[in-house]
Amino acid sequence: MGEVHVGTCSWTDPTLIAAGTFYPRKEMSAEERLKFYAQNFDVVEVDSTFYALPSEKVIGLHTERTPDDFTLHYKAFGLLTQHPIDPKRLPKNIKAMLPEEALDKKRLGFNEVTAEARDMAFQMFESALRPADSAGKLGVLLFQFPPYFTHKDSNKGYILQCKEKFPQYRLAIEFRHPSWLTEDKRKDTLNFLEENGLIYVSADEPQFDDGKTIPPIAEATADVAYIRMHGRNKENWFRRDIPTVERYAYEYFDEELKEWLLKIKELMYETRRAYAMFNNCYADYAVNNARRMKELLE
Repeated sequence: MGEVHVGTCSWTDPTLIAAGTFYPRKEMSAEERLKFYAQNFDVVEVDSTFYALPSEKVIGLHTERTPDDFTLHYKAFGLLTQHPIDPKRLPKNIKAMLPEEALDKKRLGFNEVTAEARDMAFQMFESALRPADSAGKLGVLLFQFPPYFTHKDSNKGYILQCKEKFPQYRLAIEFRHPSWLTEDKRKDTLNFLEENGLIYVSADEPQFDDGKTIPPIAEATADVAYIRMHGRNKENWFRRDIPTVERYAYEYFDEELKEWLLKIKELMYETRRAYAMFNNCYADYAVNNARRMKELLE
């Protein structure tokens, strides 16, 4: 029976800090917050790396400020998962590879970035993660693909390209378009991930009658299982006129956590390690639910 580790997908969310119920003081340094978080959980998913490429220095600080048995998961930079990005947040050397008109845009699409610049982004992300990897603290590199990334051979090929760019890291793949998990495609998708040593991300998110979201199935395609709990805020899930954080404003009830408790226990028998990561990062919802899940598992 494998181990199970529970954590959240952020420790710096402004609404968590503002809530004032988790951290002992509102005025704390980044170092103090991470050290306090690590007293309560032994794993975290870092989401800031989705918005901007990290530096080796920053990853080194994450590594230095956490205990020896702590695990750091990192969310892949948005450009690498074909999301539009803010060109102002790109490092100087990548900006130098792009035309001026591209840098003037508010959002830059994947195909608007030159192949040379994309390759540099992959290289910089790979090298930035080395301190955590060398310390034995690097967990998975989470590739969360956008809702328009559908089930087709060219997208499978792109996933394999991503794997080739990070040969020494474990990649976890999260789909957001339901075509990957329809009844006629589910087996193909899971076989594809298993055959290529990729970790399937089991997601819990709002469910709709027309099947617009990923079904809450628990599957393991590798020796590691990865679960992301997004909350079930149906009202806000597809709204575009609200801050992104409000989509995740949902605190699970015990009955809902127990649904996944059974699934996690099954995955523990199929893998050597399972991670249950709470991404309902609004106020103290994620930390409260993560703590409660730990209690239920114990």
